[in-house]
Amino acid sequence: MDKFAALTEPNRRRMIELIAVNGEISSTDISDKFDISAPAVSQHLKVLREAGLVFVKKRAQQRIYSINPTGINEMWEWLNQLRTHWNARFDALDALLLKEHNKPKGKK
Repeated sequence: MDKFAALTEPNRRRMIELIAVNGEISSTDISDKFDISAPAVSQHLKVLREAGLVFVKKRAQQRIYSINPTGINEMWEWLNQLRTHWNARFDALDALLLKEHNKPKGKK
């Protein structure tokens, strides 16, 4: 699943935030923070796992979740490329507007 598509669901975004804040957290502790069923939480975590946004490891009977930095960095890099593109376009627009503003009055 696409990383951005995985984060369109508000509960999954909250889960990512919860995992990021805690570093590592069990699926039970995640489930305790939501008013949805444990199977629904499990499905959301599966989507995040398949999207490459979180890691899971087994510790005894628990599943422990943590952020996958590689998955987050891939999103960050893509967003930075867009930001660079749009900053260049806004800089060009600023230059054009400044040029138009500084033109002598009466000339076009």
